[in-house]
Amino acid sequence: MSANARVSQVLYQIGEVLTIKEDRFRSRAFNTAAQRIVSLTEDIRKIRDRGELQEIPGVGKGIAAVIEEVLETGGSKVLEELEASLPPGIREMMRLEGVGPKKAVRLQKALGIASIDDLEKAAKEGRVRGLKGFGERTEANILEAVGELRSRQDRFLLGAVLPVIEELKTYLAESDAVLAVEVAGSARRRRDTVGDLDVLVSSLSPEVVSERFVSMPPVARVLSHGSTRSTVVMENFLQVDLRVIPPESYGAALQYFTGSKDHNVKLRTIAVRAGYKLNEYGLFDRETDKSVAGENEGGIYRALGMDLMPPELRENRGEIEAAMEGKLPHLVTMEDIKGDFHIHSTWSEGTASIEAMAEKAMSLGLEYMAICDHTKSLYIANGLDEDRLRAQMKEIDRINGGLDGFTILKGTECDILSDGQMDLEDSVLGDLDFVVGSVHSAFRQDVDTMTDRILKAIHNENVDCIGHPTGRLIQKRRAYEVNLERVFEAAAEQGVMLEINAYPERLDLDDVNCRAAMEQGVTMVIGTDSHAPNHMEFMPLGVSVARRGWLEAENVANTLTLGEFWKLLARN
Repeated sequence: MSANARVSQVLYQIGEVLTIKEDRFRSRAFNTAAQRIVSLTEDIRKIRDRGELQEIPGVGKGIAAVIEEVLETGGSKVLEELEASLPPGIREMMRLEGVGPKKAVRLQKALGIASIDDLEKAAKEGRVRGLKGFGERTEANILEAVGELRSRQDRFLLGAVLPVIEELKTYLAESDAVLAVEVAGSARRRRDTVGDLDVLVSSLSPEVVSERFVSMPPVARVLSHGSTRSTVVMENFLQVDLRVIPPESYGAALQYFTGSKDHNVKLRTIAVRAGYKLNEYGLFDRETDKSVAGENEGGIYRALGMDLMPPELRENRGEIEAAMEGKLPHLVTMEDIKGDFHIHSTWSEGTASIEAMAEKAMSLGLEYMAICDHTKSLYIANGLDEDRLRAQMKEIDRINGGLDGFTILKGTECDILSDGQMDLEDSVLGDLDFVVGSVHSAFRQDVDTMTDRILKAIHNENVDCIGHPTGRLIQKRRAYEVNLERVFEAAAEQGVMLEINAYPERLDLDDVNCRAAMEQGVTMVIGTDSHAPNHMEFMPLGVSVARRGWLEAENVANTLTLGEFWKLLARN
């Protein structure tokens, strides 16, 4: 874990405990500082060494002292003292979806809950529903949340794992003994969460590779160490398995360890019918046992009468049939992306100015971006009212006047209120370039109410896109109940786009629903939901979702030039 990540983690934890203690002012201060630090592009230790900690926005003398202690010792006495003052079980219960600080405190005081196990037992015995304000529905939701928490404890967000993967590959590739290296499994298929990592290395010197692998700096524990197989646990508790494979079998191993179980079972069945046997060592003739393919993945798929399919598609969702018929989609790529449609700034809860966000976008080779700050109902995010938004529009015009070859679109992420009304007057929305409508409240509405709420926004003539359409936060909050089939139908009819939110905890819409929307004729928009310049680097996560959803460049608005995008908006 980097110094920046460790410091921000401690500050967030302090903020969380202060929230429980209802010290809102200090809680917000620590959370704001944590957000600023996690967004830094420079190592915070260098800033500390220059004596400039208090020059970080939101970092005062007290928080600077906490940061100093974390950098020196790895921990914080402030955090230790705050945690010691809490009744047992409070923070643990808050890991459950729907259990905030107030509910956790009430459960602890009323039922003596000291752990999630205690809470589960109380809920199963029907003791939770007896508390005022809880009821049977809340009790059932708690049991469901407990089950979900346990099922996800050993999985990591894709966005958290990808940097580790790149470091691993770079580190191993620096050895002359490594001929090729790749991470397979669900990470290579770019699923939204990842369990263990499977690292495959092609080499003629397996002992050299294995020794280098177990000696990596981030390794916390070595579980096993062999010449061709080793397993380690990283500092962040991620387990990584290494397999060193001879070059003639590397492609077969990569295919075997990349495809989902269903994909591989179907592929092996096709191989058997064709007179072959397929395993992690290669494709072999069943009668002669002669190797037919195995050095590369393409050879295996071609021998079975298929085009080579991208790893993201290998889920047994029709990709094998498409590969046999020569009908695989030409998936959208990062090289196709020309703009980002969801950027926040310091005008609401972002950590950087509009100019700083534009500079980052230009450094990434983009041609345009849309500033979409929050609106007034989201007061906790310093949302803009009509007057402030008009002032921001003038500011964007001023900034655009000094730019060459890059354009900032005037937009908003406008709240869709609980009754489906938009949070700003239509007279203002109509003057913007791009309007994203998003749900940020009342997530527990029933399916019909939520669906009608979003449909009403879709039918507003000023709404161009629906942001993070299911409201999920991976491993934190379930998607709200909504009839997506009706949403897709209405969006296609009205020419309203749907977002693939690339923020690591969202990835919303997910891959399956992206494909369903695309098949209904909906155009998708990828937005990073950036609150800091480095968040704009989340775009590959959104592209991965699009690729898993079978989307081609023509299905994604970000691939359009600005002129083409204006025509799309006009047509819609």
